[in-house]
Amino acid sequence: MSLFKRAVFSEITSHAGIVFSTLLVVWLSVLIVRLLGEAANGDIGANVVLGLAAFSSITALPVILSVTLFVAVLTTVTRSYRESEMSVWFASGLSLGQWLWPVMRFALPVAAVVAVLTLTASPWAYGQIAEYRQRFEQRSDLSKVSAGQFIETDDGRRVFFAESPTRPDDELGRVVARIIEPDWLSVVTAESAAIRTEANGDRFLVLGPGHRYDLKPDSPEMRMLDFDHYGVRIESRSDPGALEARRQQALQQIKARPSLDLITQGDPESLSQLMWRLSLPLAVLNLALIALPLGAVNPRLGRSGDLLIAGLLALLYMNLINLSRGWIANGTLSFGVGLWLVHAVFLALGLGLMWRRVRMPKPRRRKAPPA
Repeated sequence: MSLFKRAVFSEITSHAGIVFSTLLVVWLSVLIVRLLGEAANGDIGANVVLGLAAFSSITALPVILSVTLFVAVLTTVTRSYRESEMSVWFASGLSLGQWLWPVMRFALPVAAVVAVLTLTASPWAYGQIAEYRQRFEQRSDLSKVSAGQFIETDDGRRVFFAESPTRPDDELGRVVARIIEPDWLSVVTAESAAIRTEANGDRFLVLGPGHRYDLKPDSPEMRMLDFDHYGVRIESRSDPGALEARRQQALQQIKARPSLDLITQGDPESLSQLMWRLSLPLAVLNLALIALPLGAVNPRLGRSGDLLIAGLLALLYMNLINLSRGWIANGTLSFGVGLWLVHAVFLALGLGLMWRRVRMPKPRRRKAPPA
């Protein structure tokens, strides 16, 4: 029995290390590409990409660890069946139910780590991410626009190009803008420019002394205008993009709240976030339990179908947790019911599958014919 427990624990640990490193590398690759894209668009500073990647990885660790444990247990049990090693254990008087203790011996520390991450580390990391982004937003808007960079607004209908300032008092140097209107195509040039934010949150590019040339397509009509100051709105607070940005900012603020504050406030949004933090450690234990019977396959048959069913079941589990969080936030579901309902269903499912595998009758040996 001691040899069996050490062998199972060692193999699960080995598989978990491989799965965890793979998932983390994939996550970091996708995350850094996205952050570099945001830096190229001027949404974040290039000097905070690595910091945001580190903090974002902390927020993703609970889900990565949950998936890692599920895949590690599933592949360990599946390999034992596929290579007929499970038959040796069964012949030694062991059953699938006796896998439960070595699996839970590995799952319990993982669940504890996930609990620490979701209740303390992840809110702190979300707070650091929000602080990084808030610092960048509070910087001068012109510091986000580097010289020699094209700026597109209104789905490309307005394009600006700015040079470096030549005078100390100027915020931007010479500016060339192309503006497409329903009846006119305009080209604006100016000696300097500055970005101003109005009280309602709208942002304007205010051009200094310059000229505007209006051309009407398919017509010889043309207009010329000289100006001392000319303002072009480059961002409206009512734009869908700005509304989505504010919604994401509000969501980040909820995720960054300490767990004790969520309990104290007690509003539906806070309770939904608290439910998510408490659900992940419970999901770790349930996924480990469910992986045991789902990993039991027939070594003579293909295992693709069984692994696909296991993956879909785990995906359904996480999606139902997310759905319950949304229902709690909307007031459709109470916090107590939303916290335990999904986990109770999947715990019952895991125990039922385990009972079915353990109680499955073994094939009877045929008696040898009498000599």
